[in-house]
Amino acid sequence: MRARIYRPAKSAMSSGMAKTREWVLEFASESPRQIDPLMGWTSSSDMNSQVRLHFDTLEAAKDYAADHGIDAVVVQPKTRKPNIRPRGYGENFATNRRGQWTH
Repeated sequence: MRARIYRPAKSAMSSGMAKTREWVLEFASESPRQIDPLMGWTSSSDMNSQVRLHFDTLEAAKDYAADHGIDAVVVQPKTRKPNIRPRGYGENFATNRRGQWTH
């Protein structure tokens, strides 16, 4: 069984960093996906491709993979600088703004 251990990236639909602090162990698909001739849905006979395990630390994920005989590859995340403004969103509506606020 092959798997990869990674930290998921933040959602493109939000500026928040939720669900990016934990590590995920995800199994690789062992059989190809097939298209259902009647409905057109894609399916697979491999049940492990649906399993995603979440861990608090990388060491916990590695230990789990080692204990269960899973060949796991660790993918290190690319770190990014947090985008935090000094005064925040409320600064847009402050009464002591220096410049005019226009649309």
